[in-house]
Amino acid sequence: MSHAIQDRPVATVKRASSLSSARLPRWSPIAIAAGSVAAGIGIGLAAGWHSRVQWGMIAALLFVLATYVLTTKVEGSRQAKDRVATSLVWVCFVLAVVPLLSLAWVTISKGMDVLDPYFLSHSMNGVLDAEAGGGVYHALLGTIEQVAIATVIAAPIGLLTAVYLVEYGGGKLAQAVTFFVDVMTGIPSIVAGLFVLATWNLMLGFGPSGFAGAMALAILMMPVVVRSTEEMLKLVPNELREASLALGIPKWRTILKVVLPTAIGGITTGVMLAVARITGETAPILLLVFGTKLINPNPFEGAQSSLPLYVYEQYAVGTDAAVSRAWAAALVLIAFVMILNLVARGIARWKAPKTGR
Repeated sequence: MSHAIQDRPVATVKRASSLSSARLPRWSPIAIAAGSVAAGIGIGLAAGWHSRVQWGMIAALLFVLATYVLTTKVEGSRQAKDRVATSLVWVCFVLAVVPLLSLAWVTISKGMDVLDPYFLSHSMNGVLDAEAGGGVYHALLGTIEQVAIATVIAAPIGLLTAVYLVEYGGGKLAQAVTFFVDVMTGIPSIVAGLFVLATWNLMLGFGPSGFAGAMALAILMMPVVVRSTEEMLKLVPNELREASLALGIPKWRTILKVVLPTAIGGITTGVMLAVARITGETAPILLLVFGTKLINPNPFEGAQSSLPLYVYEQYAVGTDAAVSRAWAAALVLIAFVMILNLVARGIARWKAPKTGR
């Protein structure tokens, strides 16, 4: 009996050792990635390929293959499949991040040559496009006013439409609204500009203005707000609605005090995505606002400029000074969208419901 008791731990250790298997060290993915990059560059240079994109694709393929082969020999085929899936996720992540970082680097490096307080506080009044000098103040002011007006028009309409579809809709009217929202999502920006041009400018007789461009931008913004807000409202648990209604609170107050505060973070993000989309539109502005070198603070009368239109006009000139101004304006546009997103995230966190412990 005593021998059986003594032999039991030994058998347990043998069984545990038979179940354990060898594993690659934690630093192996980094080593495989470094070796794959070196091999990809070497193969590219040997083949006479001078494109870094080709080097990167070869390195990514070698990384996945090397990970699979090494993991199969050390850990087995089952772990190899898991590591290959993880490697593919990392490769896709890098492929998505590299163009973004490259775009940011090129824009910053070329835009900082001209970007200074003078550039942000002056217009192009009295400056020829081929000459050095001038600024982007008139275009920045126009973009701020046009995007603000478009947001004031589109955000409430989109929000109320989404609330109707989720909380009240269910008949043929809701189906028709959903259908038209889907159709409007794919409308090209030039079509929205032509619609406002035909109705507001030609039929009603109004001239070019920032407000006309803002209406076209609002048309482009509304379906994005509706779709994003609709999905966020659907994520709110029905238990919250039922608990509020069980206390005798009216439905409209439940939506206002329970549903919307719960989904405010996602709604704000959706609105900011819509704002980011319309901020870079050029075709409606070109048709309806026309552009100008002067500062026009009145969006309801007279031609205005905008940052995308300013970038297009300056880059089309082709001189070194104009191209530098175009890159600087593009950097200002990116910073403008980034600041809007940061402000929206801050508001969403501030207004989000606090959960006590």
